[in-house]
Amino acid sequence: MFTDKTVVEKITKFLRESKIAKALTDKTIVYESHVRRFWNSGRYEEKDKMIYSAVRKKNENGQDVDLEIKFGVGDLRRVLELGDSDDDPTIIPERLCKGLWCRMGFTGHINGKMIKTMFCNAYKFMIHCVVHALSHRKGAYDETSDYIMNIITCLVLNRKYNVSQVIFEYLKENIRSGSGKYIMYSSFIIMMIGDQFKDIPKDANDVLGLRNMTPDRITRLTKGPETRVKGMICRISKPAYVAPENDRWRHENSDSDNEVDMMNQMIEKKTRWWFVRDGKRKRTPKTYL
Repeated sequence: MFTDKTVVEKITKFLRESKIAKALTDKTIVYESHVRRFWNSGRYEEKDKMIYSAVRKKNENGQDVDLEIKFGVGDLRRVLELGDSDDDPTIIPERLCKGLWCRMGFTGHINGKMIKTMFCNAYKFMIHCVVHALSHRKGAYDETSDYIMNIITCLVLNRKYNVSQVIFEYLKENIRSGSGKYIMYSSFIIMMIGDQFKDIPKDANDVLGLRNMTPDRITRLTKGPETRVKGMICRISKPAYVAPENDRWRHENSDSDNEVDMMNQMIEKKTRWWFVRDGKRKRTPKTYL
């Protein structure tokens, strides 16, 4: 359906070579009972910055026993092969994100919601993949949250970003939410369990169906006339791309469309994962193992 000359194939190649490749493409089979037990029995211990939970399996006598599983940010980083570090930031300027997203052809209002349908097909496809793989939300997948924008921005600009810490923060929050907790990051949970227990029960009737990316879904995402074609920029087009300095989203000699008019209308705001350009930089949350 697609050749290596199409923009979708270029985006696919870029994502497969990125630091989030395993999180995006791993085909781990998810077993619902294990995921539910993890969330129902999970707890977070501040003293060692670790998540604890239980895994049920059979002992040598065929009896069900619950065994402890625990992991921290470093374990999550290793299993998902994210390649980041505790020294990498989780909080970056909103202006950096939106400047790059304007370069990517965003057509909405700069102070409004960043909706994936407001981009050309290639970037809409990229945003869709990252949102579905890394968002902690139960829905609203058309809108991109601040940390998803951060992740995409840093991937495209070849900047460092602590994806592991962000995912861990939402795992921790869900554990602490009491009756409000829900199933999230189910693939990652099974990957973490599988890292410590190789022989967990696997029942075909217990498989949790997930919506994986298929050729048909790609077609639905990219169908229709393309009215906002944008060229591939930064690390997508140049694997050896070096990020601009001083929180800029383009080099002086870059030849893509200029986004100055849109950026002049921007009103900056602080959020959990953004800081204002001229404001006080927040500290990146740390997890010490």
